Amino acid sequence: MVALAATAPDPIFCPPGSRALVLIGPQGGRAFWDRLTAAPEWQDGTPDPVDRWSARVLGALAARFGGAALYPSDGPPWPPFFGWALASGHLWQSPVGMLVHAQQGLWVSFRGALALPFDVALPPAANPCDNCATRPCVTACPVDALSAREYDVPRCHAFLDRPEGGDCLSRGCAARRACPVSKSHARLDAQSAYHMSRFHR
Repeated sequence: MVALAATAPDPIFCPPGSRALVLIGPQGGRAFWDRLTAAPEWQDGTPDPVDRWSARVLGALAARFGGAALYPSDGPPWPPFFGWALASGHLWQSPVGMLVHAQQGLWVSFRGALALPFDVALPPAANPCDNCATRPCVTACPVDALSAREYDVPRCHAFLDRPEGGDCLSRGCAARRACPVSKSHARLDAQSAYHMSRFHR
């Protein structure tokens, strides 16, 4: 996993003494998926292997650095990962509403965050959408379920119920795949298929 963004600690969720909040997520390619699927959490057949693996790995990192691990599934109250991401200056809202990252494009996702007792500064980044002339993500969704204003979840699920939705189910969201930055940071189809199976069930 990699550090995707760093921002000021949130006093509601971070322990006293925290100096930075670092958002952590999987890197592209096969390294993350290979490591995850070889882990005991994946092999033991019990529910939520990805969340349990993330808790073990990020919990160990937090302990190593004297910090605390936070997870999107914590709550209520739910940690505002979307807001933290936007506040970091390393992620932005894309034309289709999802977060976009300078290196990962629309494939960006979070496994958790580390509240750390020391400052963290990541290299500055620029919004990749600013220099994207064609913005293929805007027209990639087969049923126009995505926009900057809203995500029509029922329309998306209805499409995935049909045979035509098989490509998105097996390879991941068409809009995320269309992003030019995403193409250089592609996931394995197996990883996308797993996450789509958790979303559409």
